[in-house]
Amino acid sequence: MEKLYIGVDLGSTNIKVALYDEHFCLQDSKSVPVEYQRDGGVVEFDVWAYCEDLTQVLAQLMQGREGALLRSVSFTGQAESLVCVGVDGRPLMNAISWMDERSTDEAELLSHEFSLDEVAKTTGQLEISPAWPATKILWLKKHRCDVYNNTVTFMLLKDYVVFYLTGKKVADMSIATFSLYFDIYNKCYWEKMLSAIGIDENRLPPLVEPCTVAGKLLPDIAKRIGGTCNTEVNIGTLDHFAAMIGTGNVEPGGINLSMGTVMALATMAADQSPLGNDVAVHYGFEPDTYVLLPVAASGGVSLEWFRRTCMPQVDYGELNRVLAQRADCGQLLFLPYLVGTNAPEFDSDATGVFWGLRQGNDAFDMARAVMEGVAFLLRKNCQSLKAAGLPCDSILAVGGGTKSAIWCQMWADASGIPVKIPQEQEAACLGAAMIGAVADGHFASYAQAADVCVAMKETYLPNPSPYYEEKYRKFCGLYQATLKL
Repeated sequence: MEKLYIGVDLGSTNIKVALYDEHFCLQDSKSVPVEYQRDGGVVEFDVWAYCEDLTQVLAQLMQGREGALLRSVSFTGQAESLVCVGVDGRPLMNAISWMDERSTDEAELLSHEFSLDEVAKTTGQLEISPAWPATKILWLKKHRCDVYNNTVTFMLLKDYVVFYLTGKKVADMSIATFSLYFDIYNKCYWEKMLSAIGIDENRLPPLVEPCTVAGKLLPDIAKRIGGTCNTEVNIGTLDHFAAMIGTGNVEPGGINLSMGTVMALATMAADQSPLGNDVAVHYGFEPDTYVLLPVAASGGVSLEWFRRTCMPQVDYGELNRVLAQRADCGQLLFLPYLVGTNAPEFDSDATGVFWGLRQGNDAFDMARAVMEGVAFLLRKNCQSLKAAGLPCDSILAVGGGTKSAIWCQMWADASGIPVKIPQEQEAACLGAAMIGAVADGHFASYAQAADVCVAMKETYLPNPSPYYEEKYRKFCGLYQATLKL
């Protein structure tokens, strides 16, 4: 009987589901958009409908495959979205998205109670943000006492979806990292933070290692989707970490680059948690490992902003064709800090800047300067990782930005690191399915799974040049100059 594996990416924009056979050939994939209710800084979604939509998509994938055996459904996806679960196991209100900013005041309150040094040494995080569930729970305590008092279990989204399918409440430690109440070094809930937000660990799911089998499908769920009561449900891991597995980046030395609206990097720490650096540290996808995950909000959004605002009649295909005919954009520089900057400076007041404009420059030169600016931001973050003592041998890139060969070559040239483009760009779904196959014993390890499942379609080797070295020096100097204004 043919064995099947499903990987699910619980995304913020879409739920993505991919079905693989036992040879890990993609059989089918589907997605369904996530619908939000927004009101100012409030961002919520119906988590029960979210789970029902997932169930329907799983059923659609399994339709007509009665002769096959679904071995596992494994998860990855967003981290911080909060679900308040009542005594009957159903949500007491909509899920509060990680994008929700209602708890800004609570984040400020906690920042006065906890130093950033204490937060970093306990949770690995470098800021107290309203994105963190701890701040949302404190907001509920102050503003929604009915929900706060009646919540039996505060769960993060991926953990709740697993509970919906299996009836088992567990908390993936790689996701708990983003709660602000998980001690990633002692692998336990942070009692001091729990006290500050007014709960104890009895109102949280038991912590388990990432990529753990939570249980089997509930009988009614198995019947609805075409699985069996022996189909395992694996909690998986964070989306960035699943993408590491899905690109074969399972040893120190490789850097995963996700170049979408946001630029995110992920790399494994070589030996132990590198305390004392300026990069956020997260509990990794294997026991007692750590992953560094610098994120820069000014990624692909910078190029999309410029194209939409300054050259709306030009699509990306034409932009790349024109830039391929030009050697460079001269001295023109761009600081891509349209929404401030996260890693490595964490400067929310930083702004975007064009510098060096001359009348000979046109919109295509400016677009290239934007692309170069993002490439220099990539280099800055890679250098920050190197300063933390991490090897940086290659960049494995996924996301919309990889569609531009010009831009991929810029990343390699600016960073001095080879850039590899995996054949499968939906690396998170693939990685999630690989997690299930390793847990099932189909593969002995993630490295063996990568040998079978992962292939590269393109490699961009760096071409060192005085042009990029000089411009990078000026790029850094320009940022420093803005701090004095």
